[in-house]
Amino acid sequence: MDDRVLARLRCPVCAEPLAEATAGTARALRCPRGHSFDIARQGYVNLLAGRAPHTGDSAEMVAARAGFLAAGHYDTVAAALAGTAVRVAGPGPYPLVVDAGAGTGHYLAAVLAALPDAAGLALDVSKPALRRAARAHPRAAAALADTWQRLPLADRSAAVLLNVFAPRNGPEFHRVLDPGGALLVVTPAADHLTELVDALDLLRVDPDKADRVAGSLGGHFAEESATGHRARLALTRAEVTTLVGMGPSAWHADPRRLAARIAALPEPVPVTLSVRLGVHRPR
Repeated sequence: MDDRVLARLRCPVCAEPLAEATAGTARALRCPRGHSFDIARQGYVNLLAGRAPHTGDSAEMVAARAGFLAAGHYDTVAAALAGTAVRVAGPGPYPLVVDAGAGTGHYLAAVLAALPDAAGLALDVSKPALRRAARAHPRAAAALADTWQRLPLADRSAAVLLNVFAPRNGPEFHRVLDPGGALLVVTPAADHLTELVDALDLLRVDPDKADRVAGSLGGHFAEESATGHRARLALTRAEVTTLVGMGPSAWHADPRRLAARIAALPEPVPVTLSVRLGVHRPR
């Protein structure tokens, strides 16, 4: 693990600093009070203080998502995050970029590529996702963590926080973000995937989404700016299946009915990618 990331990690039980320890071939992070957290052979560390309420995406879902992102369909989002991070990266001897709900680490890797002096940390509750996130970039580390709970980071330790289509923990984001840093939040715009919403009867984007994002941040942040980013995609039916599985409709739609509707779509399937990127500063 990058020493620069390790220096800012904290024990999820007692919030003491962590140091790497080895016993034979086993590796772990351990705090002065003796709490120990295993480093998996795939490179991520388990920093859960207890059982997670859910296990996140399965290996099959993660593999499909990784292939979809590697095909470049969401490069518009990655480029927007990278460009914005360069502009807003906060102070410190080096910027630490934390991706809360990082998945495979795809967006974190794009930001680190644009910030050559930065180190990164991917946080997620899915072990299959973290196996990929730990290898997403040479300067990226990965940790199993429930982002609804206390984050395993020191106060004011992050220069940039990424939150891409993921839950938002306003109080914790505020605690770990440097006062001069920025929280970058990507959410779907009103016309995001509009063709699929109509054809497949998917959940529609809440027209008050921006207000709900502000509310979820609990008054800890003020939005400095917001930009829209759009692209036209041409997808196969298999890619549409993966894309739907990446969103909230996957938990609400009847799988058989959804599969039948996707099978009836003509290929290539035209799809609108439309997102909102908000830059939020700590109050």
